[in-house]
Amino acid sequence: MNKLLSCFALILLYQVLPAQEVTIPGSQTKQIASSLVSGQDYTLHIQLPSDYAKTDKVYPVVYLLDSQWDFPLVTTLYGEQYYDGFVPPLIIVGVTWGGDKPDAEKLRTRDYTPTHTESFPLSGGAEKYLSFMKDELIPFVEKNYRADKNDRTLMGCSLGGLFTMYALFTEPGLFQRYVAASPAISWDHDVLYSYEKKYAEKPFAPPAKLFLCIGGVELSAPAFQKFVTLLRDRHHASLTFESRVLENTGHSGTKGEGYARGLQFVFKRPAIPVSDAVLDKYVGNYRLPDGTVHEIKRENHQLVVQAGDSQITLYSTGDHEFYATALFLKIKFEEDKNGHTTGAQVETFGATNMAKKL
Repeated sequence: MNKLLSCFALILLYQVLPAQEVTIPGSQTKQIASSLVSGQDYTLHIQLPSDYAKTDKVYPVVYLLDSQWDFPLVTTLYGEQYYDGFVPPLIIVGVTWGGDKPDAEKLRTRDYTPTHTESFPLSGGAEKYLSFMKDELIPFVEKNYRADKNDRTLMGCSLGGLFTMYALFTEPGLFQRYVAASPAISWDHDVLYSYEKKYAEKPFAPPAKLFLCIGGVELSAPAFQKFVTLLRDRHHASLTFESRVLENTGHSGTKGEGYARGLQFVFKRPAIPVSDAVLDKYVGNYRLPDGTVHEIKRENHQLVVQAGDSQITLYSTGDHEFYATALFLKIKFEEDKNGHTTGAQVETFGATNMAKKL
């Protein structure tokens, strides 16, 4: 009965969420025709990092499903998460359907589902759509933009979440990070379990990070919890994952918090322990170009920056490089040829300055 109600809720969702024209200042719109998905045209909504034109760097890419609905949301969430220092500069590529008045509700059922069911006549095209992403979409993006070929994220909700999980299990290595909000895990009598089983049998699956979530009031929450338990019990050596049940949240509502938490998790930086002897080299007062002086101390085997009445804890990605999670802050300490700390390069949101050690 719960599966029947979940199916009804899915149909109702299609009826109340019409596709929208997306216009985001600074974004680009591109068209790409697929020879693999019945000659389907796709529209790409592309947001580049603010410093893209000023550098020659390559950037991680987030491939977002259902761009017709979620591109405005995700670009906003990205701006917030980047400003707070949780994610690096990213290229966001939203994918939706092109052509004359595309019916996104029907086309997503075709492209995002791995098997055919009688309830959805067009369903079962996920294999072709994944081939489109692998052989047409990704090469197009990586040819035309400075995209990091080793750092791709796939993100989707509902049937898009189902496809995200399908891609992880059937084409491991194509993406390195996955965010699945309210994935339709029970699709076609739990067929996703069969793909997960084959994934578990792979001896050398590439490393991947997965975030998945469900709304606490969703009818499919028990099925979600059952699948999460399976993933935990498998102890996949190459898969790092986190799951959340979002309190007082329904199906469509998982996108806001789910995508934000998902981006935080999959782009979470390491916190590498550094010896007290190394940390002590960086303890002292530092003067910024504007004349302000901040003290860096060591407490509980970590560095902290004294900023007025507040203390900012620093975490290490190496012996010389540190970051904060309380705000956008990166610090790289510099030494002279004798190994004495002379200062630090301090990167805050929108600015990089040298601080001299006093």
